[in-house]
Amino acid sequence: MAGIRLWTWNFVCCVLVKTVSSQTIVNQYDWESEVSSKKGRSTYSLKNRPNIIIILADDMGWGDMGANWAETTDTPNLDALAKGGLRLSDLHSGASVCAPSRAALLTGRLGLRTGVVRNFGAAALGGLPRNETTFAEMLRAAGYRTAMLGKWHLGLQPGHHPLDKGFDKYLGVPYSIDMGCTDSPAANLPPCPTCPLDESATSHRNASRVEGGCFEDLALPLIKDRDIIHQPTNLSTLAEQYARFGEDFILTTSEGRPFLLYAALAHVHVPLATGARFAEASRRGPLGAALRELDWLTGRLAKAADAARRDTLLWFLSDNGPWEAKCTLAGSAGPYLGSWQRSAAGGGGGSASKRTVWEGGHRTPSFVRWPSHVPGGRVSGALASALDVLPTLAALTGAALPAARSLDGRDISALLLHPDPPAAPLRQVLFHPNSGAAGEQGQIGAVRVGDLKVVYFSGGAATCGGAQGPPRALRPPLVFDVGADPAEARPLGGQVAAAAREKAARALDALQRSVRADNTSRADYRSHRPARPCCSSYSAVCRCLWD
Repeated sequence: MAGIRLWTWNFVCCVLVKTVSSQTIVNQYDWESEVSSKKGRSTYSLKNRPNIIIILADDMGWGDMGANWAETTDTPNLDALAKGGLRLSDLHSGASVCAPSRAALLTGRLGLRTGVVRNFGAAALGGLPRNETTFAEMLRAAGYRTAMLGKWHLGLQPGHHPLDKGFDKYLGVPYSIDMGCTDSPAANLPPCPTCPLDESATSHRNASRVEGGCFEDLALPLIKDRDIIHQPTNLSTLAEQYARFGEDFILTTSEGRPFLLYAALAHVHVPLATGARFAEASRRGPLGAALRELDWLTGRLAKAADAARRDTLLWFLSDNGPWEAKCTLAGSAGPYLGSWQRSAAGGGGGSASKRTVWEGGHRTPSFVRWPSHVPGGRVSGALASALDVLPTLAALTGAALPAARSLDGRDISALLLHPDPPAAPLRQVLFHPNSGAAGEQGQIGAVRVGDLKVVYFSGGAATCGGAQGPPRALRPPLVFDVGADPAEARPLGGQVAAAAREKAARALDALQRSVRADNTSRADYRSHRPARPCCSSYSAVCRCLWD
């Protein structure tokens, strides 16, 4: 089947680069010696470097994996894989909404540095800035062959496309699967209509919508490399197409070169659609069915890696927590309820998950499986982040870290490889940026200092039914002990809270100084309607004539 090449627009991207020395800058805000090494410490040759599979779920809560939360029974493959490796119970995404979280994962850098602090639309001219380096670019330079499947959400124009950011091959819906219409809509709130067949009725519309609403004037595209191969795509067959693409890539031999596969799955972001075999597979309805399909797809990729008979590291995590506004279609944050936010006497109600700095927004399910290297059957409560993926992969493969920039991630390879936990914590501080609820997007909304968490903003995110607490800055900031109080129900007071606020203030000051001295970028958030992925200019909804 022939595909249609994506339209490209040669607008100059707004990239701001501060001039610094060419030497790599690593963690200059490291007031507690949180320093990543410039070079990987591995002695692997190219021939025996590990294969790497990074699997990123979408809107999957900490409690949506049975290994974390016994109430969940829809993830047997994930649970078995987690049991065979190291489960990370205190790992956090780099932001609590789609594009900023993905940029943080890929680069090891917060949005304060990359400029990616909110989502890009379908007509975006920009994306992940050109001068930001992804782990795919890092590993390809080290000899890896690379591929990506699934949700990119970091731009499609030249310089921002997956093939321009380190990937040799790509198959996926390039942004969230609710950002376009389909012919067989899946479960969503509010329910979304099918792509119009009477296209004259949609010619006056544009892609604007209310948050969580429906796009009706742009069919959802499926892109292979730079070509649109379906528009609208069939969501019920998407997982099978991803599985075949992933298996083919994994099982392809290439003169002993290791591979990187980044699988950014659509599950469990709305609309929830699955293949027929999963439609009645769970008691939890469409959400449970989506978890079952996610679990099956992960299992297929893991089995293909085992069949390849080569050392493969598999790292599983999610981009953020559940989207509570979607009611029964949203997942579970487990015990991370954000109870203070939900109470009338506290935050005044609303969500404490996706888009917020509460634990349910950014603490995600995660594990690392690497047979014969990562001892299995372990659970680590060490503070970790998706930001740590890039520097850890550099250490395990011997790849050179990106030059002339600071990283916010840490090399946690010692935590993965050794059965005994390190004598000292690998990190004591973690920053949680505002992600669209309260406060300026990208600015730091909460700081973890050990088990204590200092929260600067509350409110602004809707729960089921639309209720939300008022967005506000907290003066003074609240302090919670998330080890003893995972629900964030009881703010601390006295000297403990005062000491935590002081440590967080010192960390924030050091971070700000580091950002000012760093190579930073500014993302281009301009949009232009003709820049949308469109396989037919004769169709008001960009419908492919062959579909």
